[in-house]
Parts: sequence; structure tokens; C-alpha cells
Amino acid sequence: MDAIKDLRLAVLIDADNVPYANVKQMFEEIAKYGTPTFKRIYADWTKPTVSGWKTVLLENAITPIQQYSYSTGKNSSDSAMIIDAMDILYSGKVDGFCIVSSDSDFTRLAIRLREAGMKVIGIGEKKTLIPFITACDKFIYIEILKEDAAATPDEDRKTRPSKKRGSPKSAPIDKVGQELVKLLRDSIADIADENGWAHLGNLGTQILKKKPDFDSRNYGFAKMLPLIKSLNKFDFDERESGKGNNKHVYVKIK
Repeated sequence: MDAIKDLRLAVLIDADNVPYANVKQMFEEIAKYGTPTFKRIYADWTKPTVSGWKTVLLENAITPIQQYSYSTGKNSSDSAMIIDAMDILYSGKVDGFCIVSSDSDFTRLAIRLREAGMKVIGIGEKKTLIPFITACDKFIYIEILKEDAAATPDEDRKTRPSKKRGSPKSAPIDKVGQELVKLLRDSIADIADENGWAHLGNLGTQILKKKPDFDSRNYGFAKMLPLIKSLNKFDFDERESGKGNNKHVYVKIK
């Protein structure tokens, strides 16, 4: 994850293929990785199907780009978004792109941007096809942002029963199973030292290389450490960093 933090990002939104709800949560998520220097959204704004977006554009300072649909069944917004992405790429003003869409038609764009040295973050719904997901450095499901939004208001916290630390915080959209265990085991083996220990932060980075849509929140956990601990298949070691009171967590296969 460290490799995709503090970036100057171009955020390009496909209004036809993502819901307009939870836009605030989307940008809060994007802010974890960098600063949006371009914020553009593409649609044929004469269509009633995208009218819901209009109410959130001003408050989130998103620039709408009008692209008329010249023929039925064709998404002309895709072409406009791709052309803009290449223009921004060659401007040299950004370090990465955030493509907000569930449309796999942007797979080649994501690949091309990464070939040019850009970091690419995708945000879309769970229905997004695998080719687009794997073409990104990191892919975030909108569904987990919805869960985060539902869990944050203070007044809701007061009325909810307390949960044990490390327990799932929301209904998962992915199942915890053997596939996850294998992913963790293989990734630990890839980066472990001679004693079998792998640094937790490096482990997260290694997992994303194999599975860009990996996120502990997909399984109902706010952080990766509680998720791994819940499996009871790994050992943990906390070590002093030598600077201040910071501790580094290491993981090992039991």
C-alpha cells in the first residue's frame, strides 16, 4: 500500500456505470491514497438516468463533461473519458489515476496508464468483471463504502450494541475460506525471512500484487490484522521499531 500513497490523482468518473450515492465516502477513500488534482465526471447530461448526479457535483467540486450519445446502444462517455485520460497523462501533472466505473471497457485504459508508470486505483461495484479489476493496482468495491457510511454517524454508534474488538464490523461481501487462507500462506512464503516471518505491511503490498481487489473490509473487518487473527492459522510477533514507541507486526505460518 505504501507505493500508492500521497499521489497527485486524476479522478475520472463514469456516471453511467456507478451509483451517485456515497460520493462523499468515495472521495474520503480516495484521499487515503493522494490528492485529487482533476475531478471530472462523464455523461450525457440530457438523459434523466444521470439526473441524480447533478445534486452532488457542486458540493464535491466535480467538473461535469457533456458527451452526447450520437447512436443508440453506444456509450460515448467512454471515449471522452479515455481521450481526457490520455491528455492528462501527457500533461505530466499527475502521479496516478482513479477510474470510478464498473465497466470493463476501461481495462485497456488501465493497462496503458500503468505501462506509462501511473498508479491506477479502480472503484466500482461488486459486479465489475475481473479483467478491469486485475488491470488496476488497487480496486475498491463501492459496497464496502456503503457499509462504512452506515457505520459512521455518532448517533448510530450510541444505539448499536458494542462488538468485540476484531469481530466483523458489517455483513461481508466476500467469504472467508480456503481461498483466502491460501492467498495469505503463499504471500507470506513469498516474502518471509529465513525464519518464516513476514512484515504485515509488506504482506499487504504483496497480496495486492496478486489480488488488487483484496481489502479486509470485503470480509467484514476494518483492518487486515484482525482478519488474519480470526483465521487461527498464523502466529504474530510485535517488535519495537527502534524509533519512538512504534511497533512492527510480523506474521508467520503456524
